[in-house]
Amino acid sequence: MTTRRVFLKSGGLALVAYGLVPRALVRAAALQGGKRKTVVVVFQRGACDGLNTVVPYADPSYARLRPAIAVPRPAGGSRETALDLDGYFGLHPALEPLLPFWKEGSLAAIQAVGSPDPTRSHFDAQDFMESGTPGRKATDDGWMNRCLQASADPAATPFRGVALTPTLPRSFAGPAPAVALANLKSFGIRETSGGTAASGFESMYETAVRDALHGAGRETFEAIDFLKKANPGRYAPAPGVQYPRGAFGDSLRQVAQLVKADVGVELAFVEVGGWDHHAAEGGVQGQLATRLRELGGGLAAFARDLGTRLQDVVVVTLTEFGRTARENGNRGTDHGHASVALALGGAVRGGKVHGRWPGLGEDALYEGRDLALTTDFRDLVGEILSRHLGVHDLAPVFPGHPVGPERFPGVIRA
Repeated sequence: MTTRRVFLKSGGLALVAYGLVPRALVRAAALQGGKRKTVVVVFQRGACDGLNTVVPYADPSYARLRPAIAVPRPAGGSRETALDLDGYFGLHPALEPLLPFWKEGSLAAIQAVGSPDPTRSHFDAQDFMESGTPGRKATDDGWMNRCLQASADPAATPFRGVALTPTLPRSFAGPAPAVALANLKSFGIRETSGGTAASGFESMYETAVRDALHGAGRETFEAIDFLKKANPGRYAPAPGVQYPRGAFGDSLRQVAQLVKADVGVELAFVEVGGWDHHAAEGGVQGQLATRLRELGGGLAAFARDLGTRLQDVVVVTLTEFGRTARENGNRGTDHGHASVALALGGAVRGGKVHGRWPGLGEDALYEGRDLALTTDFRDLVGEILSRHLGVHDLAPVFPGHPVGPERFPGVIRA
């Protein structure tokens, strides 16, 4: 017998509402919907090696620090070398699907970016980055939830904040309603010949969610009903677009589906793991190349699937910290400090590596081992929220940090 508790856990959708969502608001939102500017955060859990993602091949110390895993400098368009970007940096060849977006000006890289906190703990670093308060463990909510709170919108739909994850990520923790969708295909109601299944489902769901969320059952069910306009299970990407197999590709495909269905997505969260390469990381080929192939293929498919809707979307990649500048004795890299971020979208000032490059010389390395940080991730994200979403006051989103135009890396077009 299926219990209400099991149903909530396995139903594929969780609406988190610490306060009540007025029924009239949900109904009004369902009628309004419409196109919105959207920011998609791709969190690379495990600490991505930024130096082999956007390769500083012209830095004289790069190849010396990585004799076995350095990606060779560009050579006549070879796919076994870095793909030249600007005469100094190059893309890892596994990211080749993203190169057309660089050339057309919708893809940018931000080097030496990350959290200023010195921790090399995955757990702490991810927590600090998702809370948006590096070094502060007492923060209860996440920066994405605070963004929803700081720019309250009476016309917003229940899907203003969406995570394509089994449970709501730390970034969305907080009082503002946000949705975690494990899989759109698992959502739906089938009626029996007697027509009683839907009403029974609704009754059970309402009671279960009311018990769990203290009164939001009916509003939650209406939110689910609103999601039906996305036609779960019937979505076909744009002709010729193929997402990579696996959870990451599926998540991006579903974000594209929600954006194109105009259900009002403003902030979306996607995660992809497997970046903690202490051994056998590889250079052109290897574990990192496999992960980057999935990342590049997924982002390229997402951009092509959106088509002209990419003008309203900005994707940004974040990772908790980078890797050591020197390879270790296992042909891998250990926990480091700064890394690289990618930004993709119509509003992005692409075709450029942003951020101040500190260099890889011995005197430039952070604590003598890591790429030094020159761009705080809050300044990068703050610029995207401000100049793309139109968030006017960033102080509540990143409390205690003086984020403002003078600190923006210049990634978003004016």
